[in-house]
Amino acid sequence: MITGEYRYSLDEKGRLMIPARLRVEIPGNIVVLTRGVDKCLWLFTHEEWKKVSHSLIGSTSLFQEKARLMQRRIIAPAQDTEIDRSGRIIIPTTLREFAGLKKECIILGMLELMEIWDEETYRTYLEANEAKFKEAAEEIGNKIAL
Repeated sequence: MITGEYRYSLDEKGRLMIPARLRVEIPGNIVVLTRGVDKCLWLFTHEEWKKVSHSLIGSTSLFQEKARLMQRRIIAPAQDTEIDRSGRIIIPTTLREFAGLKKECIILGMLELMEIWDEETYRTYLEANEAKFKEAAEEIGNKIAL
């Protein structure tokens, strides 16, 4: 399962280590990176990306403005990237700039995908959304059978 929170540094060439614990869950050495809904990047296995992108295209129409916006924001910037022998990926400049990745990054394993955040941006996001999290936990938590 792809889960966990990890901290790694982006190197001067825009490479980021993918945690070994997460790499073993990735078939092959090609992953797909794209913009996330928040100010982060989403990283998918090739198979999972096919599901997500086809689902998005299949449930929207090119004749709907909001659908085109979603497709342009999520699908268009998606890029294949290879996990090198050292376990690193190169994050393209356009995606690094979108997510504001500087040096220290947080990688979140979220079952079907990973999120890549700039550490400072992620900390600010968590602090700003603490009240919303508590509301969501109350609302969504009631629907989860433990």
